[in-house]
Amino acid sequence: MLEGIEAVAFDIDGTLYPSWKLYILMPLYVIRHFSFYLHYNKIRRILHRTAPLSDFYEFQARLFAEEAKISTPQAKKIINDICYEGLKKFFKKIKPYSYAYECIEAMKNAGLKIGILSDFPPSQKGDIWGILNLCDVCIGSEESGALKPSVYPFGILSRKLGVPPEKILYVGNSKKYDVLGANNAKMKSAYILKGFRRIFGIKLPEADISFKNYRQLKKIVLE
Repeated sequence: MLEGIEAVAFDIDGTLYPSWKLYILMPLYVIRHFSFYLHYNKIRRILHRTAPLSDFYEFQARLFAEEAKISTPQAKKIINDICYEGLKKFFKKIKPYSYAYECIEAMKNAGLKIGILSDFPPSQKGDIWGILNLCDVCIGSEESGALKPSVYPFGILSRKLGVPPEKILYVGNSKKYDVLGANNAKMKSAYILKGFRRIFGIKLPEADISFKNYRQLKKIVLE
């Protein structure tokens, strides 16, 4: 087993399933809600740089309301209807990466604690393809009051797992939000390779582990 590791935690989007599987389902949905996504993407960029908030959802709604020139209650409802509830139907059609469940199950059986930390509500993905049942902790960073790469949600994850950050391996697909966020929180990081890095097996220097697939991650962590 990877020395010094007591827990492994995972991002969801682009990490447990390929992002392209969602993107190919959404073109008409995005076109239908094009104005919403213009505003929403703009305020999320702001929120990724914002300090921890006592009520993330309220502040997000206020930002959106100001951007879209609507009331805060209207903004909160629109975000929930289009972004949170509205996307659930797409995730029912998506399958996770091959061997992801088996890899995480093997880690759990080996005595490692398992966590989920996502920038969107994990409940949006139902039982997360069965992985939820393996988790000791499952949280959305929005619930903690700050989005990645803030160290705050990583700290909440560590506290809820009951494991020091230096003994947690965090697995993600984003260099900025997952790898550097975990590194800054004193966790070890694992990066799932994509694009040319995946094709040519080029490791991400900032990550402690780079892997092409979940069979390889299992071998690195457990063997």
